[in-house]
Amino acid sequence: MRRQQFLRCALGALLAPAAARAATSAEPLHWDTRSLVGFGTTLSLQAAHTDPARLREALDAAVALLQRLHGQMNLFDPDSALSRLNREGRLARPPAELLGLLRRAQAISARSGGSFDVTVQPLWLLYDRCRQQGRLPTSAEREAARQKVGWQGLQLGEDEIRLARPGMGVTLNGIAQGHAADLTAQLLRQHGVAHALVDAGEWAAQGHNAKGQPWTLAVADPRQADAWVDRVGLRGGACLATSADNPSCFTPDFRHHHILDPRTGDSPPALAEVSVLAREGALADALTKVVFMAGPQGAAAVARDWGVAVLTIDKAGRRRSSAGWPGLGA
Repeated sequence: MRRQQFLRCALGALLAPAAARAATSAEPLHWDTRSLVGFGTTLSLQAAHTDPARLREALDAAVALLQRLHGQMNLFDPDSALSRLNREGRLARPPAELLGLLRRAQAISARSGGSFDVTVQPLWLLYDRCRQQGRLPTSAEREAARQKVGWQGLQLGEDEIRLARPGMGVTLNGIAQGHAADLTAQLLRQHGVAHALVDAGEWAAQGHNAKGQPWTLAVADPRQADAWVDRVGLRGGACLATSADNPSCFTPDFRHHHILDPRTGDSPPALAEVSVLAREGALADALTKVVFMAGPQGAAAVARDWGVAVLTIDKAGRRRSSAGWPGLGA
């Protein structure tokens, strides 16, 4: 999975000292970090506990979880569960985490009217093949690929996952990182960790940072390197996800990019970047694509209907935010 590069700055406690004291804690909090490669990028964990041994145990378990999830969902590993599903059209005895994620994805697809759809992989493969040939797909090629897309054809069961039609395929690039952030944050809580920031490609925060302050993230500018459009304070278990057109483009003008509308077979034209703040990372991750399909005029309705907060940047650089967006300014 390819890393989204536009949300990169966790301000305030990237490298917390090993035994930082939080102002609101009666006992000293011991901080520690982990980093690993997964989902095509470097992932990171920052967490605190009053017991250093329990903290190490929690972080080791979190790393193992992320490695397991990456192993299941990696499209570049031919032996991963997802690769086997796409190659064979069926997957017997699917891993529980993969099945749970696909069920969550199906529920979002149904509620969004198919504007989010993990079976969009045939379209991505078409565009990537045409990019290597120095061209865009023809209308006929796009329509042929689109006929292989449709979330209703992804059949889920405890004993087997099946793709209903030949040529179908699943990509989890639009939801897996948020899902991984959710499961990792949940595991840390189960180990008694109340203060943590999980960067699994999307972000999950709980408690406060080493200075006793809310975790603060910067939302990067999709057009200017090393610049950001807003800062966001995360409180109370919030999750933040961002999608943009710039990480993988098929044309230099950003008109055609890796975010593809499963209903049309083409990229939605209006937006350059979407950030979603939600209580669940998988939902925030998936809804960035739903907002892309809705465009700047429909973003507020998506935010209201799903109970989330949204920030959009259109192709001209205009910034719009929904009610409840906790922006702190650039």
